[in-house]
Amino acid sequence: MKVLFGGLFSAFLVGMCFFSFAQTKPSAIQGKVLMENKEAAEAATVVLLKAADSSVVRSGLASAAGNFEFANIAPGAYLLLATSIGCNKVYSNPYKVLEGQTILAENIVLKRMSNQLQEVKVVAKRPYIEVKPGKIVLNIQNSLTAEGNSAYDILRQSPGVHVNSANETLMISGRQPALITIDGKPTNLTGDDLVNLLRSMQSSTIDQIEMITSASAKYDASGGGIINIISKKGTNIGTNGTITLGGGYGKYYKSRAGITFNNRTAKLNIFGNYTFDDNKTNRYINTNRNIIYKDVLSNYNVDYNNIQKTYNHNFKLGADYSISPKQTIGVLVSGIVREDNFLKNNDLKISNQKQLDSVIIAKSKLDRGSSFFNYNINYNGTLDKSGKNLSADVNYSTYHRHSNEYITNNFYTPAGAKYRDSLQLENLSPSDIRIWTSKIDYVNPFSKTSRLEAGVKYNHVQSDNNLVFGPLVNNTYQPDPKYTNRFIYTEIVSAAYLNYVNKIGQLNITAGLRAEKTNTKGNSLGIDQANRVSNENNYFNLFPQVQFNYEVDKKNVLNLSYNRGIQRPDYQAINPFLSYTDLYDYVAGNPNLKPEYTNSIQLSHTYNDKFITTLYYNVTNDAYDFPVYEQNDSSKVNITIRRNFGRIFVYGATFYAPVQFNNWWNASFNLDASYQRYTAYAIYGNFNRGMQDIIFNTTQNFTLSNTVSAELSGKYESPTLYGVNELKQSYTVNAGIGKQMFNKRGNLKLSVIDIFNSDRDRYHILYQNVDLTGLNKRETRRVMVNFTYRFGKTSVKSASKHNTGSDDEQRRTGN
Repeated sequence: MKVLFGGLFSAFLVGMCFFSFAQTKPSAIQGKVLMENKEAAEAATVVLLKAADSSVVRSGLASAAGNFEFANIAPGAYLLLATSIGCNKVYSNPYKVLEGQTILAENIVLKRMSNQLQEVKVVAKRPYIEVKPGKIVLNIQNSLTAEGNSAYDILRQSPGVHVNSANETLMISGRQPALITIDGKPTNLTGDDLVNLLRSMQSSTIDQIEMITSASAKYDASGGGIINIISKKGTNIGTNGTITLGGGYGKYYKSRAGITFNNRTAKLNIFGNYTFDDNKTNRYINTNRNIIYKDVLSNYNVDYNNIQKTYNHNFKLGADYSISPKQTIGVLVSGIVREDNFLKNNDLKISNQKQLDSVIIAKSKLDRGSSFFNYNINYNGTLDKSGKNLSADVNYSTYHRHSNEYITNNFYTPAGAKYRDSLQLENLSPSDIRIWTSKIDYVNPFSKTSRLEAGVKYNHVQSDNNLVFGPLVNNTYQPDPKYTNRFIYTEIVSAAYLNYVNKIGQLNITAGLRAEKTNTKGNSLGIDQANRVSNENNYFNLFPQVQFNYEVDKKNVLNLSYNRGIQRPDYQAINPFLSYTDLYDYVAGNPNLKPEYTNSIQLSHTYNDKFITTLYYNVTNDAYDFPVYEQNDSSKVNITIRRNFGRIFVYGATFYAPVQFNNWWNASFNLDASYQRYTAYAIYGNFNRGMQDIIFNTTQNFTLSNTVSAELSGKYESPTLYGVNELKQSYTVNAGIGKQMFNKRGNLKLSVIDIFNSDRDRYHILYQNVDLTGLNKRETRRVMVNFTYRFGKTSVKSASKHNTGSDDEQRRTGN
C-alpha cells in the first residue's frame, strides 16, 4: 500500500515539478473567444496551427469565461482557429512567438451561420473531470474506467466523495450525506432503496454527474450538498442514438445491454433509453465483538457471506414539443424494475475466556423485488423580449418493494454436534412509497447583468412499511409481537425562495433565501400495544445563501460562499422497527429522530481557469447520520440505532490541478485534506474525538493514436473518523483502454476496476462498552468490456435554439 501510494504521490510531485520547470521559460499564447453579443463562447474549440503549413499543434476548449491558453509551446509562427456549434470557423492573424514570450492574442469573435440548414461536425470534447468553484462535473462518456459501471460505482471513485460503509451513503468533502437528484429532481428515496436505484443506473444512460457544494436557494436546502445525475438527451436534428453491449467478470459474471434514441424535428423531440443488467456478485463481512460482563471476557465473531443475483430493467421515454419558438412543453415516463435473489450464510462463533463455547450457523434465502416509476409533465417559456422566463414541473413517483426472507439457524457445540433444534424464522418487509411534487420557477431579468429568481415547491411523501417477523411453530410461521409492526409515515414540505443575481464590475453576487415548512406524521401499528407509536412534527426553517465571485484579473478569480442546509432522517431510520440481523444483532429505528442542520462557508481561488484551491468549514448540529451502538452486556445483544448524537466540526482544503505534460499525456490531480471533530451531547457520554481525512484522486489520460486512448486512475483515503467509527485507510487503482472504429461511430473499451482488489472498508469502534472490529468487502475487482455504436445523424443543425425543458435551470447553481 505504502509503495503504491508513494508511487502515485511521487508521480504527482514529479509531474508538478516538470510543470513548474516548464514554466521557468514559458512560451505561450493566451486569448479569449467571444460571441457577436460579446458573451463568452464557453466550450468553443480552439486549435493552435503552425503558420507555415496549417498543421495542428494542439487543441483545447475555451473556459466558461471564454479564455484559452496554449502553454509550453516551442518558439515559432502560429495561427489560431476557433469554432463552435452553429458558428463559422474563424482564423486569427499569424503570431510570432519568441522563446520565453507569452503572446496575448486579440479576441476571437464567432458569428452564427446565416444558412440555417448548414451543418457543423461536433468536435468539442470536455475532459472527464471539470472543477469549478462550488462544483465538480464528471463528463461520464469521456472516461474509459467509468464506462460500463453504475452511477453508484462511478461516485465511489469520484474526487472528494466518501462512502459510509455502514449504510453506503455518499458524502462530499466532509459534509453530511448528499441530496441525490436526477435531472434536477430529488429521488425522495433513502437508505438501501436509494443505493439500489443508483446501482440500477448505467453509465450508458448518463451524460454528466454534478457534485455541488455551493448551490443557490433554488435548490432544496441540503446540508450535505447535491449530487445531480444528468441523463443523456440528444440535441441532434433527425434520428440518432447509441447501442451498448457489455460484459465482464470478477468473482462472477456480469452482462448488460442498452439502447438510447432521439428523434428531433423543428418542433418535436422524442427520446428514450432502455438498459438491461444481469449481474452476480458477492459480499463478505466480518465483525469481531468483545464483551466483558462480571469479569468474564466473551467474544462474538461473525463471518457473513452473501451471493447476490440481480436482474435489472431501466427505461425512459419522453417528448418535448415546441408550442412556439419560445415555449416548450414536455412529458416524461421513466422506471426501474429490479429483482434480487440472495443466498446468505452467517457463521457466529461464541467464545468465553478465549475458549470456543458454541457456533450458530444461519442460512437464508431472500427474494427481493422493487419497482420505481416516475411520471412528469413540464413547461418552459420565455415570456417577453427582456428574457422573463417561467417554468413548471408536476411529478408523481411510486416505489414498491417486496422482500421475503426465510432463515434457518442451526446450533452446534465446538465439536460440531447439534445441541438444540433448528430455529426457522420468517422475515417479510414490504414497502410502498408515493411521492407528489410540483414546482414553479420564475426569472425576471432587471438588466443585462442582474436578475431576480423566485419559485415555490410542494412535496408530499407517503410511506407505508411493514415488518412481519417470527418463528415456525407447528409448520406455520407465527408473527412475533415484539418485532412485527407497520409504520405509516407522511411528510409534506412546502417551500418558497428568492434569489438575486447581479454583476457589478468585476464582482458577481448571488444572494438567496429559501423558506421551508415541514409537516411530518408517523403512526406505528404494532401487534403489541407497547410497540404502537404516534409521532407528529411541524417546523419552519429559513435557509440563507450568499456567494461572491470576484475577478481580480484575467488569471485570478476569488469565490466566497455561505449556506445553511438541512438533512432529514431516512424513512428507515425513523421506522420504530427492531430489524433482525442475527440472533445477537439488530437494527432499530428511532421515531424521535430530528433533522440535522449544517452551516457551511468556503473560499476558493481559481488561477488561469485551471488550478483551484478551496478552503471550507462546516458545522453540523444535532448530527445523526452515523450509527450508534447500544449493547446489553448481560444478554450480549447489540442494537444499532441513530441518535441526535451531537455536533460535527469539519475544516479543510481542496486543491485541483489539471496538467498537460505533452500532446499525448494529460492528467488531473485532486487533493481534499480536512480535519473532523465529533463532540457528543452529555447524554451520550464523554465523546470528543478528532482526526484527519485526506482523499487523493488522480486520473491520467494517454492519447496513443488518433483512435486509441488509455486511462489510469487512482484514489486513496487516509484513516479517519465517522462518528464513533474509526476507519482504516483505503485505496483503489483502475485502468482502461479504448479504440474508436467504424469511422469513429463505434467505441470498444476494456477496463480493469480495482486492479489490486484493495477496495474494502475496515473499521474499529471503541465507544462506551462497545469494542467492535469490522471488515466489509464487496466484489470490486472486475474486468469489463463494453462496445458502443452511434447510429443516425451525427451533425448539429444550427437553427435558433429554444429551451426544451429545464436543463439550464437545473444546472444553474449561482456560480
